[in-house]
Amino acid sequence: MYSRILIANRGEIALRVVRACKELGIASVAVFSEADRDSAHVRLADQAICIGKAKSADSYLKIDQIISAAEISGADAIHPGYGFLAENAHFNEVVRSNQIDFIGPSPEAMERLGDKQSAREMAKAAKVPVVPGSDGLVADEDEAVRAARSIGYPVLIKATAGGGGKGMRVAQSEQTLRTALQQAQAEAQAAFGNAGVYLEKFIDRPRHIEVQIIADMHGNVCHLFERDCSVQRRHQKLIEESPSPRLPSTTRTAICDAAVRLIKSADYHNAGTVEFIVDQDNNFYFIEVNARIQVEHPVTEMVTGIDLIQTQIRVAAGQPLPFKQSDIRLTGASIECRINAEDPSKNFQPCPGLIQSMFAPGGLGVRFDSHVQTGYTVPPYYDSMIGKLIVHRPTRQEAIACMLRALDELQIVGINTTAAFQQQVLRHPTFAAGEVDTKWVERELLAK
Repeated sequence: MYSRILIANRGEIALRVVRACKELGIASVAVFSEADRDSAHVRLADQAICIGKAKSADSYLKIDQIISAAEISGADAIHPGYGFLAENAHFNEVVRSNQIDFIGPSPEAMERLGDKQSAREMAKAAKVPVVPGSDGLVADEDEAVRAARSIGYPVLIKATAGGGGKGMRVAQSEQTLRTALQQAQAEAQAAFGNAGVYLEKFIDRPRHIEVQIIADMHGNVCHLFERDCSVQRRHQKLIEESPSPRLPSTTRTAICDAAVRLIKSADYHNAGTVEFIVDQDNNFYFIEVNARIQVEHPVTEMVTGIDLIQTQIRVAAGQPLPFKQSDIRLTGASIECRINAEDPSKNFQPCPGLIQSMFAPGGLGVRFDSHVQTGYTVPPYYDSMIGKLIVHRPTRQEAIACMLRALDELQIVGINTTAAFQQQVLRHPTFAAGEVDTKWVERELLAK
């Protein structure tokens, strides 16, 4: 087992890893930018090292600074968290070349699965359903038009190196395809340095279902069931839950088995998430793999009782999984709300600033993962999420009631947050019935 782990991240995920390290008896090293000097992960880690100025390009994305911090501190492993460099195969490779373990998959597996088109081909080979689409990347407009005629309109243009909805457009006709293709390529080039795009059949009103997996270095791969992440705005998740409501047990079994097949075929180790869309007839299609821990991993922890961060660390250290697939049980229902420093009444405009006072909710089945507290200033340089409110109760109906109570109890004074908007979602009869899709929030709650 490791003696010291450096956490190459910030915010609540950095604090989450610090806590896992403490329980495992491992020393933790926090890195921080000048803007995060007062963050909780800096105070609670065993050691903290400043790696640069406030902007992420000058700190959390500086590979040389992170490696230097690891060497100075004597860390024998780095946990990347999510975001920043977590899925950067080059960073992964540099870490390992400096005789430091990377708590995640190999650079090769990360690279293969990080490219959406490559991952799509791997899924096909593993007999995992994929959305009908183009045979590889489309080189120009004429090739895109030919592919779209074969697939059938509407089609979805997707960046092969994409994420977060960037480099993605829907085309309803040949005319709109030509314009949308240029826009998607330009956006993909600007966001990822890669203009490559491919086409997929556009699935109307899909649900976003993802499967949590964990794989060790001894050939063992397990799934920890699924999460439903359909409550989204502009491809950004707002609320996640497990298990997925209204997902037939046969579909649950099939989608989880498909995720395991893909991960096994990729020679993948550590935690990862296989993402799917599910249509209105419960047909499911692979879309991508996230080769890291996810923001929403706590809902899986709550319904399975498995500490995913500790398991990540044990697997990276070469230990076999401490459980078999038959040992994993899905118990109760869990819901997570991402608490963002945003103003929903102003198109979810970010609201950095001083938290004048804060009261965190508690009680049976309530968990609040956050790095902020009274007196903390939310910086304007990073993602606006300031915490995750998670509940776990025996039934989904009870979980909704518990979450509504917890959101009402959460008091953050000084900045705007998304908590009241999430209460609106949870009280909506469509959400209560489990009938939301990925465009439901925009179509029903924000269109007016």
